[in-house]
Amino acid sequence: MTPEFKQRLVELDSELIRLAKPINVLKYLNWPDSVEHVFLEGWRAGRPSLPDIEISVPDWTDTIEGIDDYVSRCDGDDVLLQYLRRTAFSYGEAARMLMAAGTPEFTERSIHLYGRPDDVYATQSFSGIDAATFLLQKTDHLMRASHITPAQADLPAALFAERLQKAVDDYFVDDQIRIVVDDQLSSKAIAGTTRIRIRGSALFSQLDFDQLYQHEALVHTATAINGRRQVNLKVLSLGAPRTTRTQEGIAVFAELVTRSIDINRLRRLALRIKALQRVLEGADFIECFKLFLDGGQVEREAYKSTQRIFRGGDVRGRIAFTKDSAYLKGLMEAHVLMNVAIRDNQPQILNRLFAGRLAMSDTITLAPYFENGFIDPPRYVPPWARDTDRLAASLAYSSFMMNVDLAPVTLQRFVEAANRTEGGCTTIQ
Repeated sequence: MTPEFKQRLVELDSELIRLAKPINVLKYLNWPDSVEHVFLEGWRAGRPSLPDIEISVPDWTDTIEGIDDYVSRCDGDDVLLQYLRRTAFSYGEAARMLMAAGTPEFTERSIHLYGRPDDVYATQSFSGIDAATFLLQKTDHLMRASHITPAQADLPAALFAERLQKAVDDYFVDDQIRIVVDDQLSSKAIAGTTRIRIRGSALFSQLDFDQLYQHEALVHTATAINGRRQVNLKVLSLGAPRTTRTQEGIAVFAELVTRSIDINRLRRLALRIKALQRVLEGADFIECFKLFLDGGQVEREAYKSTQRIFRGGDVRGRIAFTKDSAYLKGLMEAHVLMNVAIRDNQPQILNRLFAGRLAMSDTITLAPYFENGFIDPPRYVPPWARDTDRLAASLAYSSFMMNVDLAPVTLQRFVEAANRTEGGCTTIQ
């Protein structure tokens, strides 16, 4: 790499950070808590009505023009220039999406960024709807088991924040992360480079702690910090929309591999896919809310789930925010990528996933820049990702179990099988 080209890359990196940083998708799609109170009050009184929502989005016309100009100036075949072009384009697409909130264009651009629930996965032959249906069917019989008790959520946000603060302080030894209680947050938690926000009105359980620590802190925050610590490519600290599927996929995988996920969380991810498809087909807010209730969610959780889908959309249906398409798709792709990387003796791919906010393909295409040191290795990698021996065993076993059909199996069949193989003998002479 010539000094001139390196200087060009550093300048382009700095410019993209300036252009992209104000474009925060979720910030401008939040609904006020008052909408929840009004809707649930009407629902409980037997007179539900569609929420009345107004969101305010800045005019990003000048920013979009600047991004378009930036994309044109990142011309060339070099893989890092291609990366910068794609990243910038995704920010421009996000700005256009936000400015089209409430219109069909909003959904079109959302699908372009995050996909849709009935997309057939690129590396497989099934869609998000297929995956969601499979998970719901596999878990239906487990949900009927009376001994699966829900986690006890009795920890107030302030106490939960204290516990999480201690855990992140112990892990991020070279960086400072603040845990902030945010009363305006619609999600239970959102992670950034310098802080993790948790919803002030929520109550938390031990399971919430494990899940948020693995998902938000050790994936989302860690990749953002590792990106910020880059010397030459600090844009890796930004959560570009094109990296959403990878980020959420790795984060959900982290929950699974560390046993920090429960059956209700898994079903939530699947139900969101099913509900999103229904909304795109015309279901309104109330119909979507009922779908989540029928899926086993309590009223408040069902409202929050429905709200996620209609952020920036139209409560009458068809216009929706499709980000929830990314979770299961990203999870499947992360599982496949890790399997293939270990199978092909390329464990460095797993390490690269945490060097910053990257898409999975970036870990492969940007290999020359990892190898020549232009992109620094990550400072923080979750323990499960560092231990490739145990990870390989977990991946191999889970891949096998995906093909096991539990539907025809009963406990009595184990007795019948034993009688066949042991000739009916029940004592040892």
